Amino acid sequence: MQFSQHKLLIANRGEIAVRIINAAQQLGIPTIAICSEADRLSLPSLLADEVEVIGASRADQSYLNADLVIETAKRLGATAIHPGYGFLSENANFAEAVEQAGMIFVGPDAATIRQMGDKACARTTAQAAGVPVVPGSDGEIDSIEEALTAAQTIGYPLLIKASAGGGGRGIRIAHNKEELVKEITIAQSEAKAAFGSGAVYLERFIKSARHIEVQILGDGKQAIHLYERECSLQRRRQKVFEEAPSPALSDAIREQLCATAAKLANTLNYKGAGTLEFLFDAETEEFFFIEMNTRIQVEHPVSEMITGVNIVEWMIKIALGEPLTLCQDEINIHGCAIEMRINAEDPSKGFFPSPGRISALHWPVNEGVRIDTHVFDGYTIPPYYDSLIAKLIVHDVSRELAFERALKSLKQTRIEGIKTTLPLHRLLLQDPAVQSGDFDTETLEVWLKEHSHRLADKEKAHASTAD
Repeated sequence: MQFSQHKLLIANRGEIAVRIINAAQQLGIPTIAICSEADRLSLPSLLADEVEVIGASRADQSYLNADLVIETAKRLGATAIHPGYGFLSENANFAEAVEQAGMIFVGPDAATIRQMGDKACARTTAQAAGVPVVPGSDGEIDSIEEALTAAQTIGYPLLIKASAGGGGRGIRIAHNKEELVKEITIAQSEAKAAFGSGAVYLERFIKSARHIEVQILGDGKQAIHLYERECSLQRRRQKVFEEAPSPALSDAIREQLCATAAKLANTLNYKGAGTLEFLFDAETEEFFFIEMNTRIQVEHPVSEMITGVNIVEWMIKIALGEPLTLCQDEINIHGCAIEMRINAEDPSKGFFPSPGRISALHWPVNEGVRIDTHVFDGYTIPPYYDSLIAKLIVHDVSRELAFERALKSLKQTRIEGIKTTLPLHRLLLQDPAVQSGDFDTETLEVWLKEHSHRLADKEKAHASTAD
Protein backbone atom coordinates (compact mmCIF):
# COMPACT_ATOMS: atom_id res chain seq x y z
CA MET A 1 0.00 0.00 0.00
CA GLN A 2 1.25 3.48 -0.89
CA PHE A 3 1.03 6.04 1.92
CA SER A 4 2.62 9.06 0.23
CA GLN A 5 -0.78 10.69 -0.34
CA HIS A 6 -1.04 11.15 3.42
CA LYS A 7 0.54 13.78 5.64
CA LEU A 8 1.03 13.00 9.34
CA LEU A 9 0.98 15.59 12.11
CA ILE A 10 2.73 14.56 15.33
CA ALA A 11 0.88 15.97 18.33
CA ASN A 12 3.74 15.49 20.75
CA ARG A 13 7.34 16.36 21.52
CA GLY A 14 10.59 14.79 22.71
CA GLU A 15 11.86 11.34 21.90
CA ILE A 16 8.48 9.89 20.93
CA ALA A 17 8.01 12.65 18.34
CA VAL A 18 11.38 11.73 16.84
CA ARG A 19 10.42 8.05 16.90
CA ILE A 20 7.15 8.72 15.04
CA ILE A 21 8.82 11.00 12.47
CA ASN A 22 11.37 8.29 11.69
CA ALA A 23 8.66 5.62 11.32
CA ALA A 24 6.53 7.82 9.07
CA GLN A 25 9.43 8.79 6.87
CA GLN A 26 10.34 5.10 6.48
CA LEU A 27 6.86 4.65 5.04
CA GLY A 28 7.27 7.63 2.72
CA ILE A 29 4.81 9.80 4.65
CA PRO A 30 5.55 13.55 4.97
CA THR A 31 5.45 14.77 8.57
CA ILE A 32 4.45 17.92 10.41
CA ALA A 33 5.96 18.63 13.82
CA ILE A 34 4.02 20.99 16.03
CA CYS A 35 5.94 22.55 18.87
CA SER A 36 5.77 25.09 21.65
CA GLU A 37 7.95 28.19 21.84
CA ALA A 38 10.32 26.27 24.10
CA ASP A 39 10.75 23.51 21.52
CA ARG A 40 11.30 25.70 18.51
CA LEU A 41 14.85 24.34 18.11
CA SER A 42 14.16 20.77 19.26
CA LEU A 43 15.18 17.68 17.30
CA PRO A 44 11.64 16.87 16.09
CA SER A 45 11.45 20.40 14.71
CA LEU A 46 14.70 19.83 12.84
CA LEU A 47 13.75 16.40 11.46
CA ALA A 48 10.14 16.87 10.36
CA ASP A 49 9.24 17.96 6.84
CA GLU A 50 7.24 20.90 8.22
CA VAL A 51 7.28 22.66 11.58
CA GLU A 52 4.65 24.84 13.19
CA VAL A 53 5.01 26.68 16.48
CA ILE A 54 1.52 26.51 17.95
CA GLY A 55 1.78 28.19 21.31
CA ALA A 56 3.59 29.16 24.47
CA SER A 57 5.89 26.89 26.44
CA ARG A 58 3.29 25.68 28.92
CA ALA A 59 1.74 22.43 27.74
CA ASP A 60 -1.81 23.67 28.32
CA GLN A 61 -1.11 26.49 25.88
CA SER A 62 0.37 24.25 23.19
CA TYR A 63 0.48 20.42 23.27
CA LEU A 64 -2.67 20.04 25.38
CA ASN A 65 -4.74 22.55 23.43
CA ALA A 66 -6.83 20.11 21.36
CA ASP A 67 -8.65 22.79 19.35
CA LEU A 68 -5.37 24.45 18.42
CA VAL A 69 -3.78 21.13 17.39
CA ILE A 70 -6.73 20.20 15.17
CA GLU A 71 -6.99 23.67 13.62
CA THR A 72 -3.26 23.57 12.81
CA ALA A 73 -3.54 20.09 11.31
CA LYS A 74 -6.40 21.13 9.05
CA ARG A 75 -4.69 24.35 8.00
CA LEU A 76 -1.48 22.52 7.04
CA GLY A 77 -3.27 19.78 5.14
CA ALA A 78 -2.59 16.88 7.49
CA THR A 79 -4.63 13.75 6.82
CA ALA A 80 -3.75 12.00 10.08
CA ILE A 81 -2.61 12.83 13.62
CA HIS A 82 -0.38 10.64 15.79
CA PRO A 83 -0.70 11.58 19.47
CA GLY A 84 2.33 9.65 20.84
CA TYR A 85 2.03 9.07 24.61
CA GLY A 86 0.92 11.48 27.32
CA PHE A 87 -0.71 14.81 26.40
CA LEU A 88 -3.78 14.03 24.20
CA SER A 89 -2.98 10.38 23.47
CA GLU A 90 -5.78 8.90 25.60
CA ASN A 91 -8.23 11.78 25.29
CA ALA A 92 -11.34 10.26 23.72
CA ASN A 93 -12.83 13.68 22.97
CA PHE A 94 -9.69 14.58 21.01
CA ALA A 95 -9.79 11.33 19.03
CA GLU A 96 -13.44 11.99 18.23
CA ALA A 97 -12.76 15.60 17.22
CA VAL A 98 -9.94 14.50 14.89
CA GLU A 99 -12.30 12.10 13.11
CA GLN A 100 -15.07 14.73 12.94
CA ALA A 101 -12.57 17.13 11.34
CA GLY A 102 -12.09 14.61 8.55
CA MET A 103 -8.69 13.30 9.64
CA ILE A 104 -7.43 9.93 10.88
CA PHE A 105 -6.54 9.45 14.54
CA VAL A 106 -3.62 7.03 14.83
CA GLY A 107 -4.99 4.86 17.60
CA PRO A 108 -8.19 3.14 18.63
CA ASP A 109 -11.57 4.80 18.23
CA ALA A 110 -12.96 7.16 20.85
CA ALA A 111 -15.37 4.56 22.23
CA THR A 112 -12.55 2.11 22.98
CA ILE A 113 -10.43 4.84 24.58
CA ARG A 114 -13.36 5.77 26.81
CA GLN A 115 -14.16 2.16 27.67
CA MET A 116 -10.60 1.21 28.63
CA GLY A 117 -9.46 4.65 29.80
CA ASP A 118 -11.91 4.53 32.66
CA LYS A 119 -10.14 2.01 34.87
CA ALA A 120 -13.24 0.93 36.73
CA CYS A 121 -14.98 0.31 33.40
CA ALA A 122 -11.90 -1.53 32.10
CA ARG A 123 -12.08 -3.89 35.10
CA THR A 124 -15.69 -4.66 34.31
CA THR A 125 -14.86 -5.23 30.64
CA ALA A 126 -12.02 -7.59 31.52
CA GLN A 127 -14.21 -9.53 33.94
CA ALA A 128 -16.87 -9.93 31.26
CA ALA A 129 -14.19 -11.34 28.94
CA GLY A 130 -13.16 -13.88 31.57
CA VAL A 131 -9.86 -12.16 32.37
CA PRO A 132 -8.87 -12.29 36.05
CA VAL A 133 -8.74 -8.91 37.82
CA VAL A 134 -7.40 -7.91 41.22
CA PRO A 135 -10.18 -8.38 43.80
CA GLY A 136 -11.73 -4.98 44.42
CA SER A 137 -14.82 -2.83 44.61
CA ASP A 138 -17.70 -3.38 42.24
CA GLY A 139 -17.07 -0.28 40.16
CA GLU A 140 -16.49 3.26 41.42
CA ILE A 141 -16.93 4.29 45.04
CA ASP A 142 -19.44 7.08 45.66
CA SER A 143 -19.16 7.51 49.42
CA ILE A 144 -16.99 6.67 52.43
CA GLU A 145 -19.71 4.35 53.71
CA GLU A 146 -19.63 2.43 50.43
CA ALA A 147 -15.83 2.26 50.61
CA LEU A 148 -15.89 0.88 54.15
CA THR A 149 -18.42 -1.77 53.16
CA ALA A 150 -16.38 -2.80 50.12
CA ALA A 151 -13.20 -2.91 52.20
CA GLN A 152 -14.73 -5.54 54.49
CA THR A 153 -14.84 -7.90 51.53
CA ILE A 154 -11.58 -6.85 49.87
CA GLY A 155 -9.48 -6.77 53.04
CA TYR A 156 -6.57 -4.53 54.06
CA PRO A 157 -4.19 -3.24 52.87
CA LEU A 158 -5.91 -1.93 49.78
CA LEU A 159 -5.30 0.58 47.03
CA ILE A 160 -7.48 3.59 46.28
CA LYS A 161 -7.14 4.23 42.56
CA ALA A 162 -8.36 7.08 40.36
CA SER A 163 -10.65 5.76 37.62
CA ALA A 164 -9.13 8.20 35.17
CA GLY A 165 -5.58 7.75 36.48
CA GLY A 166 -2.50 6.82 34.54
CA GLY A 167 1.27 6.68 34.69
CA GLY A 168 1.14 5.52 38.30
CA ARG A 169 -0.62 8.69 39.44
CA GLY A 170 -3.80 8.87 41.47
CA ILE A 171 -3.01 5.89 43.69
CA ARG A 172 -2.99 5.80 47.53
CA ILE A 173 -2.70 2.93 49.95
CA ALA A 174 -4.81 2.29 53.09
CA HIS A 175 -3.73 -0.24 55.73
CA ASN A 176 -6.82 0.03 57.91
CA LYS A 177 -10.25 1.64 58.27
CA GLU A 178 -8.91 4.90 59.66
CA GLU A 179 -6.45 5.32 56.79
CA LEU A 180 -9.16 4.49 54.26
CA VAL A 181 -11.41 7.26 55.59
CA LYS A 182 -8.53 9.74 55.50
CA GLU A 183 -6.92 8.70 52.21
CA ILE A 184 -10.02 8.33 50.07
CA THR A 185 -10.88 12.00 50.47
CA ILE A 186 -7.33 12.97 49.53
CA ALA A 187 -7.35 10.56 46.59
CA GLN A 188 -10.61 12.00 45.27
CA SER A 189 -9.24 15.55 45.50
CA GLU A 190 -5.98 14.57 43.81
CA ALA A 191 -7.81 12.71 41.06
CA LYS A 192 -10.06 15.69 40.45
CA ALA A 193 -7.07 18.03 40.20
CA ALA A 194 -4.98 15.72 38.00
CA PHE A 195 -7.57 14.13 35.73
CA GLY A 196 -10.66 16.32 36.00
CA SER A 197 -12.61 13.49 37.64
CA GLY A 198 -12.63 12.58 41.32
CA ALA A 199 -13.94 9.05 40.70
CA VAL A 200 -12.02 6.29 42.50
CA TYR A 201 -12.31 2.55 43.08
CA LEU A 202 -10.67 0.05 45.42
CA GLU A 203 -8.33 -2.86 44.77
CA ARG A 204 -6.60 -5.37 47.03
CA PHE A 205 -2.94 -4.42 47.58
CA ILE A 206 -0.80 -7.35 46.47
CA LYS A 207 2.49 -7.25 48.29
CA SER A 208 5.54 -8.45 46.37
CA ALA A 209 3.67 -8.10 43.11
CA ARG A 210 5.48 -7.85 39.82
CA HIS A 211 4.31 -5.42 37.13
CA ILE A 212 4.08 -7.25 33.83
CA GLU A 213 2.44 -5.93 30.70
CA VAL A 214 1.59 -7.39 27.32
CA GLN A 215 2.02 -5.48 24.05
CA ILE A 216 -0.93 -5.78 21.68
CA LEU A 217 -1.39 -4.94 18.01
CA GLY A 218 -4.80 -5.09 16.36
CA ASP A 219 -6.45 -3.95 13.13
CA GLY A 220 -10.05 -4.00 14.34
CA LYS A 221 -10.60 -7.56 13.09
CA GLN A 222 -7.81 -9.50 14.73
CA ALA A 223 -5.37 -8.77 17.54
CA ILE A 224 -2.07 -10.42 18.35
CA HIS A 225 0.36 -10.08 21.25
CA LEU A 226 4.08 -9.29 21.09
CA TYR A 227 4.77 -11.02 24.40
CA GLU A 228 5.38 -9.30 27.72
CA ARG A 229 7.60 -6.72 29.36
CA GLU A 230 8.56 -6.57 33.02
CA CYS A 231 8.35 -3.09 34.55
CA SER A 232 8.59 -3.85 38.28
CA LEU A 233 11.48 -1.50 39.05
CA GLN A 234 9.50 1.65 39.79
CA ARG A 235 9.97 4.82 41.80
CA ARG A 236 6.77 6.42 43.07
CA ARG A 237 4.94 4.06 40.70
CA GLN A 238 6.86 5.50 37.74
CA LYS A 239 8.77 2.95 35.68
CA VAL A 240 12.55 3.32 35.66
CA PHE A 241 13.95 0.15 34.08
CA GLU A 242 12.19 -2.36 31.83
CA GLU A 243 13.10 -5.64 30.26
CA ALA A 244 11.58 -8.22 27.94
CA PRO A 245 10.84 -11.01 28.40
CA SER A 246 10.09 -11.10 32.13
CA PRO A 247 12.53 -13.23 34.16
CA ALA A 248 9.67 -14.14 36.51
CA LEU A 249 7.49 -16.14 34.13
CA SER A 250 7.70 -19.78 33.16
CA ASP A 251 6.99 -20.58 29.52
CA ALA A 252 3.60 -22.02 30.49
CA ILE A 253 2.53 -18.92 32.47
CA ARG A 254 3.86 -16.67 29.72
CA GLU A 255 1.72 -18.37 27.09
CA GLN A 256 -1.32 -18.25 29.36
CA LEU A 257 -0.86 -14.58 30.27
CA CYS A 258 -0.21 -13.38 26.73
CA ALA A 259 -3.07 -15.43 25.28
CA THR A 260 -5.38 -13.89 27.89
CA ALA A 261 -4.29 -10.40 26.87
CA ALA A 262 -4.83 -11.13 23.18
CA LYS A 263 -8.26 -12.55 24.01
CA LEU A 264 -9.30 -9.32 25.73
CA ALA A 265 -7.98 -7.23 22.82
CA ASN A 266 -9.93 -9.39 20.37
CA THR A 267 -13.05 -8.93 22.49
CA LEU A 268 -12.63 -5.17 22.02
CA ASN A 269 -12.00 -5.50 18.25
CA TYR A 270 -8.95 -3.46 19.13
CA LYS A 271 -7.35 -1.25 16.50
CA GLY A 272 -3.80 0.03 16.90
CA ALA A 273 -1.10 -0.54 19.51
CA GLY A 274 -2.12 -1.07 23.11
CA THR A 275 -0.83 -2.50 26.34
CA LEU A 276 -2.60 -4.62 28.91
CA GLU A 277 -1.06 -4.30 32.35
CA PHE A 278 -1.08 -7.09 34.92
CA LEU A 279 0.12 -7.75 38.44
CA PHE A 280 1.83 -11.11 38.84
CA ASP A 281 2.06 -12.83 42.21
CA ALA A 282 5.27 -14.84 41.96
CA GLU A 283 4.37 -16.95 45.00
CA THR A 284 1.02 -18.19 43.72
CA GLU A 285 1.78 -17.66 40.01
CA GLU A 286 -1.54 -15.84 39.65
CA PHE A 287 -1.88 -12.85 37.37
CA PHE A 288 -4.49 -10.11 37.49
CA PHE A 289 -5.43 -7.49 34.88
CA ILE A 290 -5.18 -3.94 36.26
CA GLU A 291 -5.55 -1.57 33.31
CA MET A 292 -5.08 -0.94 29.61
CA ASN A 293 -3.13 1.84 27.89
CA THR A 294 -4.70 2.59 24.51
CA ARG A 295 -1.56 4.14 23.02
CA ILE A 296 2.13 3.57 22.36
CA GLN A 297 4.18 3.34 25.55
CA VAL A 298 7.61 4.61 26.55
CA GLU A 299 8.89 1.06 26.95
CA HIS A 300 7.75 -0.29 23.56
CA PRO A 301 11.34 -0.62 22.22
CA VAL A 302 12.11 -3.72 24.31
CA SER A 303 9.18 -5.51 22.66
CA GLU A 304 10.42 -4.38 19.27
CA MET A 305 13.92 -5.65 20.05
CA ILE A 306 12.87 -9.17 21.06
CA THR A 307 10.24 -9.67 18.33
CA GLY A 308 11.65 -7.65 15.44
CA VAL A 309 8.25 -5.96 14.94
CA ASN A 310 8.24 -2.19 14.33
CA ILE A 311 5.26 -1.25 16.48
CA VAL A 312 5.08 2.43 15.54
CA GLU A 313 5.19 1.66 11.84
CA TRP A 314 2.36 -0.82 12.30
CA MET A 315 0.32 1.73 14.25
CA ILE A 316 0.51 4.09 11.30
CA LYS A 317 -0.13 1.43 8.67
CA ILE A 318 -3.18 0.09 10.48
CA ALA A 319 -4.61 3.58 10.99
CA LEU A 320 -4.21 4.27 7.26
CA GLY A 321 -6.14 1.13 6.38
CA GLU A 322 -3.59 -1.64 5.95
CA PRO A 323 -4.72 -4.93 7.54
CA LEU A 324 -2.46 -6.60 10.09
CA THR A 325 -0.61 -9.27 8.15
CA LEU A 326 1.38 -10.56 11.11
CA CYS A 327 0.17 -13.89 12.49
CA GLN A 328 0.57 -14.93 16.10
CA ASP A 329 2.56 -17.99 15.06
CA GLU A 330 5.12 -15.73 13.39
CA ILE A 331 5.85 -13.79 16.59
CA ASN A 332 8.68 -15.31 18.59
CA ILE A 333 10.97 -14.12 21.36
CA HIS A 334 14.61 -13.65 20.37
CA GLY A 335 16.99 -13.03 23.28
CA CYS A 336 16.54 -10.36 25.93
CA ALA A 337 16.19 -6.56 25.75
CA ILE A 338 16.67 -3.97 28.51
CA GLU A 339 15.58 -0.33 28.54
CA MET A 340 17.02 2.27 30.92
CA ARG A 341 15.20 5.58 31.17
CA ILE A 342 17.61 8.50 31.30
CA ASN A 343 16.01 11.49 32.98
CA ALA A 344 17.37 14.97 33.60
CA GLU A 345 17.22 14.49 37.35
CA ASP A 346 19.73 14.22 40.18
CA PRO A 347 19.19 10.81 41.85
CA SER A 348 21.60 11.72 44.65
CA LYS A 349 19.31 14.60 45.65
CA GLY A 350 15.89 13.03 45.61
CA PHE A 351 15.65 13.08 41.81
CA PHE A 352 15.54 16.86 41.77
CA PRO A 353 14.90 18.11 38.20
CA SER A 354 17.99 19.22 36.30
CA PRO A 355 17.03 21.16 33.17
CA GLY A 356 19.74 23.13 31.38
CA ARG A 357 22.25 23.00 28.56
CA ILE A 358 24.01 19.77 27.60
CA SER A 359 27.64 20.81 27.24
CA ALA A 360 28.96 17.48 25.98
CA LEU A 361 27.28 14.29 24.79
CA HIS A 362 28.45 10.89 23.64
CA TRP A 363 26.30 7.82 23.00
CA PRO A 364 27.61 4.26 22.59
CA VAL A 365 27.54 3.01 19.01
CA ASN A 366 27.64 -0.77 19.15
CA GLU A 367 25.71 -3.71 17.78
CA GLY A 368 22.64 -4.44 19.91
CA VAL A 369 22.41 -0.86 21.24
CA ARG A 370 19.60 1.56 20.45
CA ILE A 371 19.22 5.15 21.63
CA ASP A 372 15.79 6.81 21.45
CA THR A 373 16.28 10.48 22.23
CA HIS A 374 15.55 14.05 21.23
CA VAL A 375 18.61 15.67 22.79
CA PHE A 376 21.95 16.55 21.19
CA ASP A 377 25.21 18.22 22.08
CA GLY A 378 24.41 21.85 22.97
CA TYR A 379 20.67 21.23 23.42
CA THR A 380 19.01 23.09 26.27
CA ILE A 381 16.44 21.02 28.18
CA PRO A 382 13.45 23.22 29.00
CA PRO A 383 11.96 23.08 32.51
CA TYR A 384 8.33 22.75 31.41
CA TYR A 385 7.95 19.08 30.52
CA ASP A 386 8.66 15.50 31.57
CA SER A 387 12.32 14.98 32.48
CA LEU A 388 12.85 11.97 30.18
CA ILE A 389 15.66 12.85 27.76
CA ALA A 390 16.62 9.45 26.35
CA LYS A 391 16.15 5.71 26.47
CA LEU A 392 19.18 3.44 26.27
CA ILE A 393 18.04 0.06 24.99
CA VAL A 394 20.24 -2.99 24.59
CA HIS A 395 19.62 -6.45 23.18
CA ASP A 396 21.52 -9.72 23.33
CA VAL A 397 20.92 -13.43 23.05
CA SER A 398 20.53 -13.96 26.81
CA ARG A 399 19.63 -11.91 29.88
CA GLU A 400 23.13 -12.29 31.28
CA LEU A 401 24.74 -10.98 28.10
CA ALA A 402 22.17 -8.17 27.85
CA PHE A 403 23.21 -7.00 31.34
CA GLU A 404 26.87 -7.06 30.30
CA ARG A 405 26.05 -5.07 27.16
CA ALA A 406 24.01 -2.60 29.19
CA LEU A 407 26.85 -1.97 31.64
CA LYS A 408 29.37 -1.55 28.84
CA SER A 409 27.03 0.87 27.07
CA LEU A 410 26.51 2.94 30.20
CA LYS A 411 30.26 3.25 30.68
CA GLN A 412 30.55 4.62 27.13
CA THR A 413 27.75 7.17 27.66
CA ARG A 414 28.67 10.74 28.59
CA ILE A 415 26.16 13.52 29.27
CA GLU A 416 27.73 16.69 30.67
CA GLY A 417 26.23 19.95 31.88
CA ILE A 418 23.21 18.46 33.63
CA LYS A 419 22.52 15.75 36.20
CA THR A 420 21.00 12.51 34.95
CA THR A 421 19.86 9.12 36.20
CA LEU A 422 22.86 7.37 34.60
CA PRO A 423 24.50 6.69 38.03
CA LEU A 424 21.30 4.99 39.21
CA HIS A 425 21.34 2.57 36.29
CA ARG A 426 25.05 1.82 36.74
CA LEU A 427 24.38 0.73 40.32
CA LEU A 428 21.15 -1.12 39.53
CA LEU A 429 22.82 -3.23 36.86
CA GLN A 430 25.43 -4.38 39.38
CA ASP A 431 22.94 -5.20 42.12
CA PRO A 432 22.72 -8.98 42.76
CA ALA A 433 18.93 -8.91 43.21
CA VAL A 434 18.40 -7.07 39.95
CA GLN A 435 20.85 -9.34 38.14
CA SER A 436 19.05 -12.45 39.41
CA GLY A 437 15.60 -11.05 38.66
CA ASP A 438 14.63 -11.19 42.33
CA PHE A 439 12.58 -7.99 42.67
CA ASP A 440 9.04 -6.65 42.77
CA THR A 441 7.25 -3.31 42.58
CA GLU A 442 8.37 -2.29 46.08
CA THR A 443 12.05 -3.19 45.61
CA LEU A 444 13.37 0.04 44.10
CA GLU A 445 11.91 2.30 46.80
CA VAL A 446 13.64 0.24 49.50
CA TRP A 447 16.81 0.00 47.42
CA LEU A 448 16.97 3.79 47.03
CA LYS A 449 16.82 4.31 50.81
CA GLU A 450 19.64 1.83 51.33
CA HIS A 451 21.84 3.09 48.49
CA SER A 452 21.34 6.86 48.59
CA HIS A 453 24.91 7.31 49.88
CA ARG A 454 26.30 5.26 46.99
CA LEU A 455 24.44 7.44 44.51
CA ALA A 456 25.97 10.51 46.15
CA ASP A 457 29.44 8.90 45.99
CA LYS A 458 28.92 8.09 42.33
CA GLU A 459 28.00 11.70 41.67
CA LYS A 460 31.10 12.98 43.46
CA ALA A 461 33.31 10.58 41.54
CA HIS A 462 31.71 11.62 38.27
CA ALA A 463 32.16 15.32 39.09
CA SER A 464 35.81 14.70 39.93
CA THR A 465 36.34 12.85 36.64
CA ALA A 466 34.58 15.58 34.69
CA ASP A 467 36.79 18.21 36.28
